[in-house]
Amino acid sequence: MGQVAFDTLKFVETLEGAGLPKDQAKAISLAVRESHEAVDVATKRDLDDVRKDLSTQISDVRKDMELRFEKTDAQIALIRKDVEHIATGLLLKLGGVIVVTISAATAILKFF
Repeated sequence: MGQVAFDTLKFVETLEGAGLPKDQAKAISLAVRESHEAVDVATKRDLDDVRKDLSTQISDVRKDMELRFEKTDAQIALIRKDVEHIATGLLLKLGGVIVVTISAATAILKFF
């Protein structure tokens, strides 16, 4: 994080100009400077950097998600193709069973 710019000399001179003794002006200036140092303040530049970092990370996540969706779509297409193949095979087998059943029923009926 950035630090707030604080000109202690100018601050002391301002206080002295207002009629404070030099020792008091220095003590107040020191206290204000220390209070600024104790505070962790984000500057506009810090926020801009964070914004750029977040934008880059979001862009990377979007690219990753697009790749994952493309892979998932491809996998779904393969599964559909497999299911269609299995369904076709089952229909052929079912058709064969029906033909055999009809043939057997016809043969049985001829005997009676």
